[in-house]
Amino acid sequence: MDWKGTEQASMERHAPNHSSSSSIPATENTVWADASPLLETVCKELRDGELIHGDNFNLYAAMSALEIMDPKMDSGIINKYASVDEAIEDGLAPVPISIDKTVDVQCIIDIIDHLLACEATWHKGHSLAQTVFSCAYLVRPERTLSHALLDSYCKVIRATCKAVTTIVSDARTHEEEDLFTMSYGLPLNVEGDEKCLSLLNAVEENISRQLRACKAPLSKRKPLEDIEPLQTNFDLEEGYCKALLCRLRFRKHFCHVLTCMRRPQGRGLELARKHIASCISELGSILNSAEFLMFNAYGTCEDGTEDRTTASGRQAIGFDANLNSRISAPTPPRSIKILSWKKAIKYFENLLHHLDIICSYPLDPSLDALLRFVAQFQKAQPDLVARVHLQLLLVQDGKLYGRYPILAVIIRAARLTEVIMRHDILKNEYFVQLGQIVINMLKILCTNAAWQRRKLGKILQDWRAIYSQLELAFRKESGEGSSISNGENASAGILKHILIWVEEQTYWIAHRFLVLGFELELYSPSEYCMVYWYLSAVLIRLAEKKHLKMTVSDGSAKQKGKKRKDSPKDLAREARIPPAISFLQCQICLAEGLALLLAALRNELIALQSPSPFNSEHERFLQHFELLQKACIPDLISYPSFKESTSCARISSVVMYNYFKDAQKIAKEVKSSFLNDPDRSAELRILEQVAEHNSVALNVISRAGALDPSLKVSFEFIHHPYFATVVVKRS
Repeated sequence: MDWKGTEQASMERHAPNHSSSSSIPATENTVWADASPLLETVCKELRDGELIHGDNFNLYAAMSALEIMDPKMDSGIINKYASVDEAIEDGLAPVPISIDKTVDVQCIIDIIDHLLACEATWHKGHSLAQTVFSCAYLVRPERTLSHALLDSYCKVIRATCKAVTTIVSDARTHEEEDLFTMSYGLPLNVEGDEKCLSLLNAVEENISRQLRACKAPLSKRKPLEDIEPLQTNFDLEEGYCKALLCRLRFRKHFCHVLTCMRRPQGRGLELARKHIASCISELGSILNSAEFLMFNAYGTCEDGTEDRTTASGRQAIGFDANLNSRISAPTPPRSIKILSWKKAIKYFENLLHHLDIICSYPLDPSLDALLRFVAQFQKAQPDLVARVHLQLLLVQDGKLYGRYPILAVIIRAARLTEVIMRHDILKNEYFVQLGQIVINMLKILCTNAAWQRRKLGKILQDWRAIYSQLELAFRKESGEGSSISNGENASAGILKHILIWVEEQTYWIAHRFLVLGFELELYSPSEYCMVYWYLSAVLIRLAEKKHLKMTVSDGSAKQKGKKRKDSPKDLAREARIPPAISFLQCQICLAEGLALLLAALRNELIALQSPSPFNSEHERFLQHFELLQKACIPDLISYPSFKESTSCARISSVVMYNYFKDAQKIAKEVKSSFLNDPDRSAELRILEQVAEHNSVALNVISRAGALDPSLKVSFEFIHHPYFATVVVKRS
């Protein structure tokens, strides 16, 4: 049965006078048949849950089937209007909106506000056709040509949508929000839209003159009498001029932000920050205009409706959510709730704040600093548009920021000198592959948390594979089974540094993979023990590799310097643990302390155990760490080793080896080393706080006795996103 035939018959029955131009014409391969009589007959016989199907119909087809005449499934069903033209003929989008100029201005402000709400909803991942382009004025550009204000605003909206769609497509992150870039043939490239800003500037200047005219003293008003007012009520002129100006200026500056941030090599970031500041200022003025607009709409300033999509609270003219339902195929229309006007403004404030953070980054060629910045930026959970701008800033033409060759960045990260860039060994294929893997990693780190975690787990295989290739090359250069001596050749020395860095980076990715599980709430409290145990193992290896990189680098630098007898001061300096390693040691102590405390509570109190009827603890271990286990990260780590190291844990032994006190001590000692790094200083304070709370909680548990039935112990993420705070209560 051809569902299209049913759709056509339904259209002919419901809209007999409608022009045939909106119907899908028959072709050589398509014959339209009226299936209505068949459907009417079958409906009398079918019971609930039954369906008509052919012999080749199967479960897969059932999952992909469309239910005819269901508004949520059938994109061809006629709603209020069969087409945009029919909606316009019915008066959906009049131009001018009203012959009363005051009403006309009020309605245009409502349209602008509702478009802002639609745009924010679109950015959140909904269909462009059902959000921004639910406005008939945008779909039929020729309608607005006679209305300068409405026409200029519609042009800049289309240009903005085009710019955002292009940047998301260029970054190829639209897979996260599969509907985001689908335009369904909507008019995004209308002739004349490229001049949108000049037209908007002209309209803005005209309204500015109208505002100056109405604010001018009586003595100066005569020379300004030739300026036509915005609307007819002089008492409302200033308020409406201000309300329109802040909206037009916001749109102008936002368009400039998008343009400046696309300039190559970050050349437009400084100018973009100025436009961002202007945008935020105008958003404040837009919020302040709500009281005036609401009072003139209803005679009151009270905000009675939270879900309103306009500042005035009125419904905007010219919108219909199902306006483009006929061109939204192959996906059925979704049920979309447009964000409220206040939530839309809040969204744009957050977006601009995140873009400002990106623009303020100094474009440091240090990969370590960059990875810390991206991880910190992602903690704020920025939306797609901000993350896309970050990705396109980081990776341009295969270079970091479009400035630094990726191999040069790797050489710097491995603590090698830039002179190495001229060495022939860097021309080998495995170095080209390593560069591509680093680029892929940077792109992945700019995706949303769920997508990022999944991709990071898979990319670990690539890092392990490239490590194996580099290791083979290193053995070939240095001699099978031999270690690097003082007389090592240059190629072997380069490979040694790169190998250490690749291992360090692999464990950094594994650490990121594990902590994202906390953000995504993938772990249940009964699984915290195995997660912290695995996390501590990864952190230990990460600290080892980072320390090894520093040691090898310092050793190489020493060999190049003049030989001299080391003084006691130099030896003491060498014995000191670098602050970056101490920072990791603090986290290791917290992870080990939590893992052992959880194991002890489980062993003594039989607490935090929730046997699943679906899978065993061993199966859950494999589910959480399968991707790490496949890449052998870390080596010799398995479920039996987890059980062996935690099965004998007791509260008394946890108190004896109080890892929380160690973490607290390290945090205090190393804090002064990060005074110039506000992010890590802030995290150290939080880690110290968690360690202090957990140390106190451990003492309370120990004094009360592990078998006290009134003792209730829980693990909550009050202070830190993935190091839990132990909360002890009595029932």
